[in-house]
Amino acid sequence: MSYSASTCKSAVASEEPSLLPSLAKLLDTARTEFDRDHDIAKSLLIRAASLLRVEIDRQAVDAASENGTGGLVAWQIRRLILFIDARLDQPIRLKELSTISKLSTAYFCRAFKRTFHETAHSYIVRRRLECAEVLMLTSDLSLSNIALRCGFTDQAHLCKLFRRRCAQSPAAWRRERTEIIGRKVEPGHRQEYCAELN
Repeated sequence: MSYSASTCKSAVASEEPSLLPSLAKLLDTARTEFDRDHDIAKSLLIRAASLLRVEIDRQAVDAASENGTGGLVAWQIRRLILFIDARLDQPIRLKELSTISKLSTAYFCRAFKRTFHETAHSYIVRRRLECAEVLMLTSDLSLSNIALRCGFTDQAHLCKLFRRRCAQSPAAWRRERTEIIGRKVEPGHRQEYCAELN
């Protein structure tokens, strides 16, 4: 019996933290602010859209990849996703991933790429960058602190990979999504709107 990579998503979804409460709160606050201050409402909608894009990208394992053709099966996908997401702030080695999957390292690498359409290293880097995006949008942590929490060696490492992916620095990306036409959203408001994710 073959499983698609998306088959395990429903099984994993209940174990993963959801961005939905924060999105709902952002949208409710934007609706409330709409009559009082259009700029604040616009900023909140931009932030909600960015969070939604991060969540959609995170779940974008191609449903078309059937595991009967040499890919990973549902239990392996589920265990790998949970293991990687729980240890983004630590080094993650191929040997650990292949052990979790109960496969040789060489076979694991081929099966992972066939299932996820990217190497394990690329997947881990992408998840770390997505985690950094969420923290930039939902907290007032410094970029150096975010870099360490997401498993990058330092802020420069985060900046290099982030610029390669998004074509702009993390600071510029964050500023673009948290400023309201010339004035910054006050830190207390950002924490208030996104308290569930902190």
